[in-house]
Amino acid sequence: MTNRRWETPREEIYAANETANGELGFYIVADGSGVAYRARTRPPSFIHFAIFPYLIEGHQLSDIVAVLGSLNVIAAELDR
Repeated sequence: MTNRRWETPREEIYAANETANGELGFYIVADGSGVAYRARTRPPSFIHFAIFPYLIEGHQLSDIVAVLGSLNVIAAELDR
C-alpha cells in the first residue's frame, strides 16, 4: 500500500529503555523514505557477555560455569 506511507525526516536517532537486565537500545537511520535505512538493536546481555573473557582471567576451569551463571545472560539476545 504505497499510498499509506508518511514522510520521514532524514536523521539518526538512538533511544534507550531501562529493562530488567540493563539498557535496551535502538539505533535507527532514516533516509526520507517510508522505511528505515538502517536499524540496530543493542541488548543488555550483549554488553554483559562482552566482559566475560576479562572476568575469567586467573580463574580455574571449573569456575567458568559459575562466573557465566552470575552474569544473568539471556542467550537469545546474543544470537546475531
